[in-house]
Amino acid sequence: MAKIVLGLGSSHTPMLLASDETLPRFEETDRKIKHRDREGRPTTYAELLEKADPKMAAMVAPAELVARQNKVRAAGARLSKTLNSAKLDALIVMSDDQDEAYLEDNRPTFAIYYGETILNSNEQHEQYHRRFPEWYVKNRQGFFEEQKPRAYPVEAKLALHLIDWLMDNGFDPASSKRMRQGEGEGHGMAYVHRRLMDPAKPIPIVPVFLNTYFPPNQPRPRRCYELGQAIRKAVETYPEHARIGIIASGGLSHFLVDEEFDRAILKACADKDAAFLLNLPRHKLHSGSSEILNWVGVAGACEHLDLNWFEYVPGYRTPAGTGTGLSFASWA
Repeated sequence: MAKIVLGLGSSHTPMLLASDETLPRFEETDRKIKHRDREGRPTTYAELLEKADPKMAAMVAPAELVARQNKVRAAGARLSKTLNSAKLDALIVMSDDQDEAYLEDNRPTFAIYYGETILNSNEQHEQYHRRFPEWYVKNRQGFFEEQKPRAYPVEAKLALHLIDWLMDNGFDPASSKRMRQGEGEGHGMAYVHRRLMDPAKPIPIVPVFLNTYFPPNQPRPRRCYELGQAIRKAVETYPEHARIGIIASGGLSHFLVDEEFDRAILKACADKDAAFLLNLPRHKLHSGSSEILNWVGVAGACEHLDLNWFEYVPGYRTPAGTGTGLSFASWA
């Protein structure tokens, strides 16, 4: 019998890939993007700056940025070591898609990819050269192959089993067997391949997409938790003996860091407080903070495991308090 033996969670922001020298430059991009306050209301960088704690300016001094970045680098290295030493037969990756695999012509709430391989390629992300400065593009390209595209293995048999079992048990996921011509995997999947896995021994994955970002069919927290529970049950009916891992790629709060909310979510994961996770306030799950739903799904899949380690770094990067709640965790 197969079993989920390891759960993981990891932020996947380009900020994780930033050099010490470029960390202060995120203010350039944060001034231009659309923001929401901690209650999910649309706001601007200028409004956030006006309301920010004056102490925030000292917290984003270059030395402070580097100190937090070093903590993040250590946490990422620990997570990578945990993943690569777990002797997994497959890794289920729960992540959102941001106009990468799925576009406005057909954007499913949940989808499972079952091709034999999935391509990692930087070619389809040329749009970022037009929208962002070169230093940001260079950071983000760390998600993708530096030279030619690479096809990573997918555990297609397990993916098909998940689809079939879910269809019989209350879920109707969309399915994909291939990417569009010339396209590759989105950054949520790419981060796991390029920044966490041993490139010499990539673990076959099962990509599970959640449309956390885009209205009107964003999944509710309850449904994400139930999907995680269902995936665990499906794995346990898989006819082969296999050690399966599952990872949430993305989150926590951003682009305005909500440290109190992030810590409450991690506490709920540690306490196995399903009621809290099932009833997360939807008005706080917009934009980047919507990726918290990936963690809700993994928490549902890991009810039988314990959250045995986590690292949380409030990744403030501007005097307005913008950034990412940088989070790393493991269930075993």
